[in-house]
Amino acid sequence: MSEELFNNKLSWKSPAIALKILVLLILAVIILGAIFRERFVTPPIWQVSVVGRGEIVYTPDIAKINIGVQVDKAYAADVALKRLNETADKIIAAISQLGIAKEDIQTQNYSLYPEYNYVENNSILAGYSANQQLIITVRNISESADLVSKVIAAATSSGANQINNVSFESSNIENLKQEARVKAISDAKSKANELAVAASVKLGKTIGWWENFIQSPDVYSYYDGKGAGGAVGIGGGQANVPSGAYTLIVDMNLSYQVK
Repeated sequence: MSEELFNNKLSWKSPAIALKILVLLILAVIILGAIFRERFVTPPIWQVSVVGRGEIVYTPDIAKINIGVQVDKAYAADVALKRLNETADKIIAAISQLGIAKEDIQTQNYSLYPEYNYVENNSILAGYSANQQLIITVRNISESADLVSKVIAAATSSGANQINNVSFESSNIENLKQEARVKAISDAKSKANELAVAASVKLGKTIGWWENFIQSPDVYSYYDGKGAGGAVGIGGGQANVPSGAYTLIVDMNLSYQVK
Protein backbone atom coordinates (compact mmCIF):
# COMPACT_ATOMS: atom_id res chain seq x y z
CA MET A 1 0.00 0.00 0.00
CA SER A 2 2.77 2.45 0.87
CA GLU A 3 4.52 1.71 -2.44
CA GLU A 4 1.32 2.52 -4.46
CA LEU A 5 0.88 5.81 -2.58
CA PHE A 6 4.49 6.71 -3.28
CA ASN A 7 3.99 6.10 -7.02
CA ASN A 8 0.87 8.32 -7.08
CA LYS A 9 2.82 11.14 -5.47
CA LEU A 10 5.47 10.83 -8.13
CA SER A 11 2.85 10.98 -10.92
CA TRP A 12 1.70 14.42 -9.74
CA LYS A 13 5.24 15.63 -10.16
CA SER A 14 5.56 14.43 -13.77
CA PRO A 15 6.42 17.17 -16.38
CA ALA A 16 3.23 16.67 -18.44
CA ILE A 17 0.87 17.18 -15.49
CA ALA A 18 2.87 20.12 -14.21
CA LEU A 19 2.70 21.79 -17.63
CA LYS A 20 -1.07 21.35 -17.79
CA ILE A 21 -1.48 22.90 -14.36
CA LEU A 22 0.71 25.84 -15.39
CA VAL A 23 -1.33 26.43 -18.56
CA LEU A 24 -4.57 26.41 -16.58
CA LEU A 25 -3.16 28.91 -14.10
CA ILE A 26 -2.05 31.23 -16.92
CA LEU A 27 -5.49 31.08 -18.56
CA ALA A 28 -7.16 31.83 -15.26
CA VAL A 29 -4.96 34.88 -14.72
CA ILE A 30 -5.69 36.17 -18.26
CA ILE A 31 -9.46 35.76 -17.85
CA LEU A 32 -9.49 37.40 -14.44
CA GLY A 33 -7.35 40.25 -15.77
CA ALA A 34 -9.71 40.84 -18.69
CA ILE A 35 -12.73 40.91 -16.40
CA PHE A 36 -11.00 43.32 -14.02
CA ARG A 37 -9.95 45.60 -16.88
CA GLU A 38 -13.43 45.67 -18.43
CA ARG A 39 -15.19 46.47 -15.17
CA PHE A 40 -12.76 48.74 -13.40
CA VAL A 41 -9.94 49.98 -15.66
CA THR A 42 -11.95 50.61 -18.89
CA PRO A 43 -15.55 51.42 -17.99
CA PRO A 44 -18.09 51.44 -20.85
CA ILE A 45 -18.19 54.63 -22.92
CA TRP A 46 -21.69 56.04 -23.33
CA GLN A 47 -22.08 58.22 -26.37
CA VAL A 48 -24.67 60.05 -28.43
CA SER A 49 -24.64 61.21 -32.06
CA VAL A 50 -26.26 64.38 -33.42
CA VAL A 51 -26.62 65.47 -37.06
CA GLY A 52 -26.30 69.11 -38.09
CA ARG A 53 -26.92 70.64 -41.50
CA GLY A 54 -25.16 73.45 -43.31
CA GLU A 55 -26.54 75.16 -46.42
CA ILE A 56 -24.68 77.60 -48.66
CA VAL A 57 -26.39 79.45 -51.52
CA TYR A 58 -24.05 80.59 -54.24
CA THR A 59 -23.94 81.70 -57.87
CA PRO A 60 -21.62 79.77 -60.24
CA ASP A 61 -18.91 81.71 -62.02
CA ILE A 62 -17.83 79.03 -64.52
CA ALA A 63 -19.78 77.43 -67.35
CA LYS A 64 -18.69 74.46 -69.42
CA ILE A 65 -20.34 74.12 -72.82
CA ASN A 66 -20.22 70.82 -74.68
CA ILE A 67 -20.71 71.42 -78.41
CA GLY A 68 -20.20 69.15 -81.37
CA VAL A 69 -19.69 69.10 -85.11
CA GLN A 70 -21.18 66.23 -87.08
CA VAL A 71 -20.33 65.52 -90.73
CA ASP A 72 -22.53 62.86 -92.32
CA LYS A 73 -21.76 60.53 -95.22
CA ALA A 74 -19.00 62.32 -97.07
CA TYR A 75 -17.97 60.34 -100.16
CA ALA A 76 -14.40 59.88 -98.85
CA ALA A 77 -12.75 59.73 -95.46
CA ASP A 78 -10.38 62.61 -96.12
CA VAL A 79 -13.28 64.77 -97.29
CA ALA A 80 -15.16 64.10 -94.06
CA LEU A 81 -12.12 65.03 -91.99
CA LYS A 82 -11.46 68.15 -94.05
CA ARG A 83 -15.02 69.41 -93.52
CA LEU A 84 -14.82 68.59 -89.82
CA ASN A 85 -11.49 70.35 -89.30
CA GLU A 86 -12.53 73.43 -91.27
CA THR A 87 -15.72 73.80 -89.22
CA ALA A 88 -13.91 73.28 -85.91
CA ASP A 89 -11.33 75.92 -86.87
CA LYS A 90 -14.10 78.42 -87.64
CA ILE A 91 -15.75 77.71 -84.27
CA ILE A 92 -12.51 78.16 -82.34
CA ALA A 93 -11.76 81.42 -84.15
CA ALA A 94 -15.26 82.76 -83.49
CA ILE A 95 -15.32 82.03 -79.76
CA SER A 96 -11.73 83.22 -79.34
CA GLN A 97 -12.91 86.66 -80.44
CA LEU A 98 -15.19 86.64 -77.38
CA GLY A 99 -12.19 86.36 -75.08
CA ILE A 100 -12.15 82.57 -74.60
CA ALA A 101 -8.55 81.42 -74.10
CA LYS A 102 -7.27 78.58 -76.28
CA GLU A 103 -6.45 76.49 -73.18
CA ASP A 104 -10.15 76.67 -72.29
CA ILE A 105 -11.12 74.93 -75.55
CA GLN A 106 -10.58 71.19 -75.28
CA THR A 107 -11.39 68.30 -77.60
CA GLN A 108 -13.34 65.59 -75.80
CA ASN A 109 -13.98 63.29 -78.76
CA TYR A 110 -12.73 63.01 -82.34
CA SER A 111 -13.99 60.19 -84.52
CA LEU A 112 -14.26 59.00 -88.13
CA TYR A 113 -16.32 56.00 -89.16
CA PRO A 114 -17.88 54.47 -92.29
CA GLU A 115 -21.64 54.45 -92.90
CA TYR A 116 -23.37 51.55 -94.63
CA ASN A 117 -26.73 51.02 -96.29
CA TYR A 118 -28.18 47.53 -96.16
CA VAL A 119 -29.90 46.44 -99.35
CA GLU A 120 -31.17 42.89 -99.69
CA ASN A 121 -28.92 41.68 -96.88
CA ASN A 122 -25.89 43.30 -98.46
CA SER A 123 -23.97 46.17 -96.87
CA ILE A 124 -23.06 48.97 -99.26
CA LEU A 125 -20.72 51.76 -98.24
CA ALA A 126 -22.74 54.99 -98.11
CA GLY A 127 -19.94 57.33 -97.09
CA TYR A 128 -17.85 58.46 -94.12
CA SER A 129 -19.05 60.38 -91.08
CA ALA A 130 -16.93 62.33 -88.65
CA ASN A 131 -17.58 63.93 -85.28
CA GLN A 132 -15.73 66.23 -82.91
CA GLN A 133 -16.83 67.26 -79.44
CA LEU A 134 -15.46 70.43 -77.84
CA ILE A 135 -15.59 71.46 -74.18
CA ILE A 136 -15.54 75.25 -73.89
CA THR A 137 -14.86 76.68 -70.43
CA VAL A 138 -16.36 80.13 -69.95
CA ARG A 139 -15.05 81.94 -66.88
CA ASN A 140 -16.30 84.92 -64.89
CA ILE A 141 -19.86 84.47 -66.09
CA SER A 142 -21.11 86.33 -63.01
CA GLU A 143 -19.56 89.47 -64.50
CA SER A 144 -21.07 88.92 -67.96
CA ALA A 145 -24.52 87.38 -67.75
CA ASP A 146 -24.91 86.86 -71.50
CA LEU A 147 -21.42 85.53 -72.27
CA VAL A 148 -22.59 81.90 -72.34
CA SER A 149 -25.33 82.78 -74.80
CA LYS A 150 -22.86 84.66 -76.98
CA VAL A 151 -20.45 81.70 -77.06
CA ILE A 152 -23.22 79.30 -78.05
CA ALA A 153 -24.47 81.69 -80.75
CA ALA A 154 -20.96 82.18 -82.14
CA ALA A 155 -20.34 78.43 -82.21
CA THR A 156 -23.61 77.53 -83.92
CA SER A 157 -23.32 80.31 -86.49
CA SER A 158 -19.84 78.99 -87.31
CA GLY A 159 -21.05 75.48 -88.01
CA ALA A 160 -21.59 73.68 -84.69
CA ASN A 161 -24.65 71.48 -85.12
CA GLN A 162 -24.72 69.81 -81.67
CA ILE A 163 -25.22 71.37 -78.25
CA ASN A 164 -24.99 68.51 -75.77
CA ASN A 165 -25.15 70.26 -72.42
CA VAL A 166 -24.07 73.25 -70.37
CA SER A 167 -22.77 72.71 -66.82
CA PHE A 168 -22.15 75.33 -64.14
CA GLU A 169 -19.44 75.29 -61.48
CA SER A 170 -17.80 77.51 -58.89
CA SER A 171 -14.09 78.31 -58.87
CA ASN A 172 -14.37 78.69 -55.09
CA ILE A 173 -16.01 75.35 -54.44
CA GLU A 174 -13.58 74.03 -51.81
CA ASN A 175 -14.05 77.13 -49.67
CA LEU A 176 -17.81 76.81 -50.06
CA LYS A 177 -17.66 73.18 -48.92
CA GLN A 178 -15.65 74.14 -45.87
CA GLU A 179 -18.07 76.94 -45.02
CA ALA A 180 -20.96 74.47 -45.24
CA ARG A 181 -19.12 72.03 -42.97
CA VAL A 182 -18.54 74.70 -40.32
CA LYS A 183 -22.22 75.69 -40.40
CA ALA A 184 -23.24 72.04 -40.10
CA ILE A 185 -20.96 71.52 -37.09
CA SER A 186 -22.36 74.63 -35.41
CA ASP A 187 -25.88 73.35 -36.00
CA ALA A 188 -24.99 69.92 -34.57
CA LYS A 189 -23.44 71.49 -31.45
CA SER A 190 -26.53 73.59 -30.84
CA LYS A 191 -28.81 70.56 -31.17
CA ALA A 192 -26.56 68.48 -28.93
CA ASN A 193 -26.62 71.07 -26.13
CA GLU A 194 -30.40 71.38 -26.29
CA LEU A 195 -30.84 67.61 -26.15
CA ALA A 196 -28.37 67.28 -23.27
CA VAL A 197 -30.35 69.79 -21.20
CA ALA A 198 -33.61 68.04 -22.04
CA ALA A 199 -32.17 64.64 -21.10
CA SER A 200 -30.41 65.93 -17.95
CA VAL A 201 -27.00 64.66 -19.02
CA LYS A 202 -23.64 66.30 -19.54
CA LEU A 203 -21.73 66.02 -22.78
CA GLY A 204 -18.05 65.16 -22.84
CA LYS A 205 -15.55 65.62 -25.65
CA THR A 206 -16.28 64.96 -29.33
CA ILE A 207 -15.05 61.45 -30.17
CA GLY A 208 -15.86 61.29 -33.89
CA TRP A 209 -17.65 62.75 -36.87
CA TRP A 210 -18.53 62.08 -40.49
CA GLU A 211 -19.85 64.21 -43.31
CA ASN A 212 -22.35 63.61 -46.08
CA PHE A 213 -23.02 65.85 -49.08
CA ILE A 214 -26.77 65.88 -49.64
CA GLN A 215 -26.52 68.14 -52.67
CA SER A 216 -23.12 68.02 -54.32
CA PRO A 217 -21.96 71.26 -55.94
CA ASP A 218 -19.43 69.80 -58.36
CA VAL A 219 -21.45 69.98 -61.60
CA TYR A 220 -24.89 71.32 -62.43
CA SER A 221 -26.02 70.65 -65.95
CA TYR A 222 -28.49 72.20 -68.31
CA TYR A 223 -29.78 69.97 -71.08
CA ASP A 224 -32.92 70.46 -73.06
CA GLY A 225 -33.20 66.81 -74.13
CA LYS A 226 -33.64 67.66 -77.81
CA GLY A 227 -30.36 66.30 -79.08
CA ALA A 228 -28.44 68.34 -81.58
CA GLY A 229 -29.28 71.91 -80.84
CA GLY A 230 -32.70 71.76 -79.33
CA ALA A 231 -33.84 75.07 -77.91
CA VAL A 232 -30.58 76.89 -78.42
CA GLY A 233 -31.45 77.82 -81.94
CA ILE A 234 -28.88 76.36 -84.31
CA GLY A 235 -28.21 78.54 -87.27
CA GLY A 236 -27.71 81.85 -85.52
CA GLY A 237 -30.48 81.85 -82.89
CA GLN A 238 -29.77 83.29 -79.46
CA ALA A 239 -29.55 80.82 -76.58
CA ASN A 240 -31.06 81.60 -73.19
CA VAL A 241 -29.11 79.66 -70.55
CA PRO A 242 -29.27 81.37 -67.14
CA SER A 243 -26.95 79.98 -64.49
CA GLY A 244 -29.20 80.84 -61.56
CA ALA A 245 -28.33 80.24 -57.91
CA TYR A 246 -27.52 76.86 -56.36
CA THR A 247 -27.53 75.45 -52.85
CA LEU A 248 -24.72 73.37 -51.38
CA ILE A 249 -26.01 71.13 -48.55
CA VAL A 250 -23.82 69.08 -46.21
CA ASP A 251 -24.70 67.06 -43.11
CA MET A 252 -22.20 66.60 -40.27
CA ASN A 253 -22.69 63.87 -37.66
CA LEU A 254 -20.94 64.55 -34.32
CA SER A 255 -20.50 61.86 -31.65
CA TYR A 256 -20.14 62.98 -28.03
CA GLN A 257 -19.26 61.17 -24.84
CA VAL A 258 -22.01 61.29 -22.26
CA LYS A 259 -20.83 61.79 -18.69
